Amino acid sequence: MSGDADEVEKPKGTIFEKLGICTQLEFIRFLLNSVPAGKESKLFIKDSKFEHVPVRIYQPKTPATELRRGLLYLHGGCGLVGTRKTYERVCRYLARESDSVVVFLEFRLGPEHQHPAQLSDCLTGTIYFMKNARDYGVDPTRIILMGESSGGTLAAIVCRELVKRMYVPKIRAQILLYPFLQILNLSLPAHQQNRYGPGLTIKRAAKLAFTFLNEDYSSVEDLLNNAHVPENMKMQFEKWISADLIPEKFKARGYKPPSPVPFSKELYQKVRLYDETMSSPIQDEDTIVEQLPETYILTCEYDIFRDDGLLYKKRLEDNNVPVTWNHLQDGFHGFALFLDNGFIEFSCTKSAFEEMIQFIKKL
Repeated sequence: MSGDADEVEKPKGTIFEKLGICTQLEFIRFLLNSVPAGKESKLFIKDSKFEHVPVRIYQPKTPATELRRGLLYLHGGCGLVGTRKTYERVCRYLARESDSVVVFLEFRLGPEHQHPAQLSDCLTGTIYFMKNARDYGVDPTRIILMGESSGGTLAAIVCRELVKRMYVPKIRAQILLYPFLQILNLSLPAHQQNRYGPGLTIKRAAKLAFTFLNEDYSSVEDLLNNAHVPENMKMQFEKWISADLIPEKFKARGYKPPSPVPFSKELYQKVRLYDETMSSPIQDEDTIVEQLPETYILTCEYDIFRDDGLLYKKRLEDNNVPVTWNHLQDGFHGFALFLDNGFIEFSCTKSAFEEMIQFIKKL
């Protein structure tokens, strides 16, 4: 079994790296930047900048009787890959179907630009949009922050930072699609059940994370056994991040509590748990969480980050934050990229987005 999994984990595109043509990361970026989008007749689409941050703005052509909602989209890709071209179909669909002004924010990517460059760009772009919303036909009190995968991480952290800054007007809602939200426990049921995919394997996710941090890709098994977390930190946050908080029905496909492993200071330094700006939104104190905006969380059964969404959902609900939760029993990590893509669109994709559109329209 493990031999087969290791075969799956062999990186694709390395032949170009060996030939000196491009790195594997550059190859993946090229592929994701080559996704055809086709023509669009119902939207005005233009590229611009919010201060120094590049954005693409999608505005419905139909006249509006009032200021529209604004939806700011933060893409996934572990902060390494993803461009406006990659998510063109997703943003067009959201703008058309919800009759909203959608803004795709193209933050800087790692490892060329290290943290907190991505968070800084997302904060800058969000605050600029909120301050200048009316210039784009948007009601500043109806701005939604939407993030997919690691973009969900950024969306949740931006919302937290705006609460800390007591920014007014507030974000109307946050929408998180299969979000990656914590690294304090990488042995949750979903990590074990879905470690070989589909969509994203645990080893691939770890490699992407180490690449983003510009660190050597090593000690993956130690990482998955939580050797990177000091004992005092485990005890401090166990009340919020623990397999004990995951409903039993999500353990039906098998779960085995991990065996204790020695703490690795080297690994702790590599993943930068000491950096408070990288701390999980689940770790925030109640005084912050209770002020967060209404939230829509989508989780997928076959996703290594499924339980992150479940834990965040519980934190929000425990603090009386309104939460709408959609769990896709047949969903997997990354399914959103296949939206509006004809014959390669998965059955769960359109139905999931249709439900999400109904949530958006009520805001």
